[in-house]
Amino acid sequence: MRIDFVSDVSCPWCAIGLKSLEQAMEKLPGLQVELHFQPFELNPQMAAEGEEINAHLARKYGAAPAQLEQTREAIRARGAELGFSFTKGARDRIYNTFDAHRLLHWAGLQYPHLQHRLKLALLTAYFTEGKDPSSHAVLLEAAVTVGLDSQEASKLLSSNDLADEVREAEAFWQAQGISSVPAVIINQRHLISGGQPPEVFEQALRQIAAAEQTGAA
Repeated sequence: MRIDFVSDVSCPWCAIGLKSLEQAMEKLPGLQVELHFQPFELNPQMAAEGEEINAHLARKYGAAPAQLEQTREAIRARGAELGFSFTKGARDRIYNTFDAHRLLHWAGLQYPHLQHRLKLALLTAYFTEGKDPSSHAVLLEAAVTVGLDSQEASKLLSSNDLADEVREAEAFWQAQGISSVPAVIINQRHLISGGQPPEVFEQALRQIAAAEQTGAA
């Protein structure tokens, strides 16, 4: 089964969706899954220095401070249930994530078995540790932590390599109608949107696997 996980590393619901998907896959140990992480930038025009998070969300969504804090508490609670820590106050700014997507794309091409670990490392760096995912030092640290070659990763980040490929991938998913993330596409046909609970992913995976086995038979 192929799963394309379209997401951004600055998207809290993407972290929740990924942890939920992981738990669902653990319930189906006999299911062979190829998990591919696909790029989506929530803020492709974000400046290099980023923007203060409350100001950004208020401008983008018109959200009041009390509403933002209520949403954050709900996200923290969901994360805790899934074993992912959203540290209070860690993400006080939102950043450009294009280079993070270049690094993930490179990992998917050269070290596909490490792309999942890299994605988790980048989500943790931002949401748990409060680090800047646009910083090459932060990206390189995450790459090394999961076992990627530091010299190759550094060479990639210091260049503009794979920029066109990432933009093409982003355009492809947008052309497929993806306008919000996470978007989880199973076998290039079935879409599950949002940070769903593990039970939703588990049920979908079971149903799709059973239906496709029946079709193959």
